[in-house]
Amino acid sequence: MNKIVLFAFLLVVLSSCNNEFSKVLKSKDYEYKYKMAEKYYANKNYNHAQVLFEDVAPYEKGTTQYEDLYYKLAYSYYYQKDYINAENLFKTFTETFPSSNRSEECEYMRAYSYYKQSPKVELDQTNTTKALSLLQAFINTHPTSDKLKEANALMDQCREKLELKEFKSAELYYNLGYYRAAAICFSSLSEDFPDSKNGDQYKLLVIKSYYKYAEQSFEEKQQERYEKVLSECSDFKERFAGSKYTPEVEKYKNDTNNFLKTIKNNEQAKKTF
Repeated sequence: MNKIVLFAFLLVVLSSCNNEFSKVLKSKDYEYKYKMAEKYYANKNYNHAQVLFEDVAPYEKGTTQYEDLYYKLAYSYYYQKDYINAENLFKTFTETFPSSNRSEECEYMRAYSYYKQSPKVELDQTNTTKALSLLQAFINTHPTSDKLKEANALMDQCREKLELKEFKSAELYYNLGYYRAAAICFSSLSEDFPDSKNGDQYKLLVIKSYYKYAEQSFEEKQQERYEKVLSECSDFKERFAGSKYTPEVEKYKNDTNNFLKTIKNNEQAKKTF
């Protein structure tokens, strides 16, 4: 019974709020509308605040209140998780009020809005790449900002997501048996993220992919492709001395040398015959 009473009470309150907002929206008194927008914003009713700020914006343009209105309008969208419109408004704020003491903050929030649009790893990462670019631009432009540490942390997260996305694509090629494509993708991954903690693992996967590719090749192509495996093994040794994957790489190197010896012996046997 108490739940029914509470529900009825909430409906009455909600209806009363909606009636109030409807009256405010119909009003021709734009100063009153602006005050109500401020009230809704302060009470975190960002949907109503956004509607009213947009309604009065043309009348406030050029006034001393316009900068504050635009700033709060951008955040009204942001707090509603409408990051597309928030990003655009933060961008326009920095262009419209370049000398504002809020300009740096809005520049950061523009980048952060793109970060918030970054999707799951499996999906297209255009917004992640854009966020990374804007965060780097922010760091370059504001090297002493108090947001510097946070911006760098966000950049690391973006890089990790892009790295994982690229890794999953290479891994898919490998699992499907497209070993040459996998080798190329793992090589690109290693080049695109040279400071990755997984660099030695990626190089090992390059070796494994080329090894599998050579193994499944026609006999006349095997020597050339096994030699590519040896080349990658040598590169691994130079770049990742002391890696935990070194024993596995040595095994591929030894197996490859054995195959090359077999190929050479077979060729000599054919000539003798």
